[in-house]
Amino acid sequence: MNLVVASSIGAICMAILAMFIRMKAAKKPVSAKKIILPPIFMSTGALMFIHPMFRVTPLEILEAGLVGMIFSILLIKTSKFEIKGNDIYLKRSRAFIFILIGLLVIRIAAKLVLSVSIDYGQLSGMFWILAFGMIVPWRIAMYRSFRKLEQQVNTRTV
Repeated sequence: MNLVVASSIGAICMAILAMFIRMKAAKKPVSAKKIILPPIFMSTGALMFIHPMFRVTPLEILEAGLVGMIFSILLIKTSKFEIKGNDIYLKRSRAFIFILIGLLVIRIAAKLVLSVSIDYGQLSGMFWILAFGMIVPWRIAMYRSFRKLEQQVNTRTV
């Protein structure tokens, strides 16, 4: 149970950090690189599955991936871009912060409930899959929206 509490505290700290990063990022122009790199960096976490403690069943992979994709819809809906001059910026959204907090609460509650019946290592693997299943569709949607606006900016400057 101590690991569940410690990892929940870690998740809270990461969520707070994500909120500050998001607020700071809204002040700077977006680039394709800034959209694409986070899932690539996160993908290195898949190396955890080399260790038997973190391995999950195919059904658990499917469940966690689907839940992540469903959660990504909320992030996609609150991630909009705007053109300012010749640059593209991420629009600030108050809803994003509330959605992030809501997802965190759901995650912590699920972890507390599931930690009773699922081994901590497997649960960690499932939550990594959930997070990856959430960030990849979100970033793909952001990239597609960014590219559309980038084409508008490029046609205006030509």
